[in-house]
Amino acid sequence: MGWRRGDGAVARRWVLLLCAGSFFLGLLFTSGMWTLPEATEVAKPNERRGKEAELIAQDCNSAKVGQKQDFRDTLQALDTHNAVQTLDKTIANLETELSAARTLQESFLNGSPVSQEYKASESSGRRKYLMVIGINTAFSSRKRRDSIRNTWMPQGEKRKKLEEEKGIVIRFVIGHSAISGGIVDRAIAAEDRKHGDFMRLDHVEGYLELSGKTKTYFATAVALWDANFYVKVDDDVHVNIATLGQILSKHISRPRVYTGCMKSGPVLSDKDVRYYEPEHWKFGDKYFRHATGQLYAISKDLATYISLNKHVLHKYVNEDVSLGAWFIGLDVEHIDDRRLCCGTPPDCEWKAQAGNTCAASFDWRCSGICNTVENIQGVHNKCGESEKALWTASF
Repeated sequence: MGWRRGDGAVARRWVLLLCAGSFFLGLLFTSGMWTLPEATEVAKPNERRGKEAELIAQDCNSAKVGQKQDFRDTLQALDTHNAVQTLDKTIANLETELSAARTLQESFLNGSPVSQEYKASESSGRRKYLMVIGINTAFSSRKRRDSIRNTWMPQGEKRKKLEEEKGIVIRFVIGHSAISGGIVDRAIAAEDRKHGDFMRLDHVEGYLELSGKTKTYFATAVALWDANFYVKVDDDVHVNIATLGQILSKHISRPRVYTGCMKSGPVLSDKDVRYYEPEHWKFGDKYFRHATGQLYAISKDLATYISLNKHVLHKYVNEDVSLGAWFIGLDVEHIDDRRLCCGTPPDCEWKAQAGNTCAASFDWRCSGICNTVENIQGVHNKCGESEKALWTASF
């Protein structure tokens, strides 16, 4: 009986020891499996979030820098464009000054007198004019010139006022005779002293030399006056100055303008007809488009081009054909304006009554106003704009 109790006591002790051992083993096991993370390990998610935020901030800063760089590039492009425009204007001014210097040099070399207007422009600085109107005339056309002075061309102080207030210069354009200083040259000099409305050219007058005269006119005019446009008109054409100025002023912003009544007529190969073309074989059956010779206008850059290249520009017998030929191959804007070639009354009269005043009027069948001296006054009375229209016009 005692042995059994003792044996049971031993078993109970082992049971208690085994339970205690199992408890401690369980504690050790659970301690190894559920170890708490260190502080650095806890901070890792926060660190990743911080790095992500930093990357986003860097991207934003990069975008801002890119936007600033794009803005700088845009400003740089604008500055470059403005610089190019300024350079173009500078080059154009230098070309004009070069042309003026060449014209002055040729005047000295040829012994021609230097225009007082040129001296004045050099001493006081070149002002800007709207247009220079050169009226092509001949030694024998004194009565035509007087008829123009009595109709559409202002005289004396009014002509000076027209230049100063409206920027419009008007001159009769003429060269000299084959024998310089002869009786016809002296007659022109006396007429010029009386009216002061001539532009004398270093050019020998002659009908078959009109192309050369046209080149010399544009070269001389662009040297004397800095204008937006240079106009050539014959002395048997009636002109409304204000209307012409309003037409041309609309084209000031356009480069290389060549305007007039554009035509493309047959090339005349018969020697016995008027306007015979000795070099007809170069053209074929029809001429290229060009402005009729009674009146046309070109912008300053084209006049400068003629001045700089006048020694290599070919002269055809018809000056209007020559002018059109000089611009072939250039980036020139041809503007066909039928107000520059209206007929005489009743054509120009009806148009004036309808509010569409003509800038120039003449008879096509006569290539000018027929019997100009007798008829230009009637054209002026019926088709001419009022004097008030000229002085109140804004260009």
